[in-house]
Amino acid sequence: MTATLDHPLRRLWAEGKAVLNGWLSIPDSLSAEAMARQGWDTVTVDVQHGLCDYATATQMLTAVALTDAVPFVRLGSPDPFVVTRYLDAGALGLICPLIETAEQARVFAASARYAPRGNRSWGPMRAQMLYGSQYGAKANDSVVTFAMIETGSALKNLDAILDVEGLDGVYIGPSDLSLALGMTPVPDREEPEFLKIIDDIGKRAAKKGLIGAMHCAGPAFARRAIDMGFKFITVVADVRLIVLGAQQAVGDLRRHQGR
Repeated sequence: MTATLDHPLRRLWAEGKAVLNGWLSIPDSLSAEAMARQGWDTVTVDVQHGLCDYATATQMLTAVALTDAVPFVRLGSPDPFVVTRYLDAGALGLICPLIETAEQARVFAASARYAPRGNRSWGPMRAQMLYGSQYGAKANDSVVTFAMIETGSALKNLDAILDVEGLDGVYIGPSDLSLALGMTPVPDREEPEFLKIIDDIGKRAAKKGLIGAMHCAGPAFARRAIDMGFKFITVVADVRLIVLGAQQAVGDLRRHQGR
């Protein structure tokens, strides 16, 4: 099986539609494939806070390649070595944490694309096997790059970050952004002052022609984020889905027994 580099994300964005992203924290290829088969546009393997090492993440990317979902990775750092490694393993999208300055964003973006648009080192062993001989010619246009905005410094330097060539968008990490604003680190916040900040980030990104991305913990806030104009929406993580499903099943049966 040869997967395709011609994914639909840029077409969906051109049509004004939001991309729906699932989140993988469990280090297992079966659960990754099961999640990816549920109709997500993309699924992201989290190697920053998820429990996935490089070898397991590669197995999970292999499983995702059996589905129609576009494989993403949330990196552990903007280190060019890390960026290249996960692209070579077959990721077509990268979400990069710890971006606080335009220079850090520039290093990240350049590491994700081959010359003359960047300085990514050649060696796509699995990616070329997966996507075919045209990988080198098409990879620069197929790879999607998001810089995470989650600190006070990132907010301060947002305009400069948005001007970095090669970035496709900015991804809001609400828990760390909450910490930076002196709030408890929780997602799906409803405080007006927080909503105003994320709305401003999304609008400033759109004004620069970039995609605003939002990490959500459930469908209700995801709908709100879409209505605010965000075009890449992480809806819920695999672990959270297991917890919610188990809570519902156990709760229903306990109530049935009067327990």
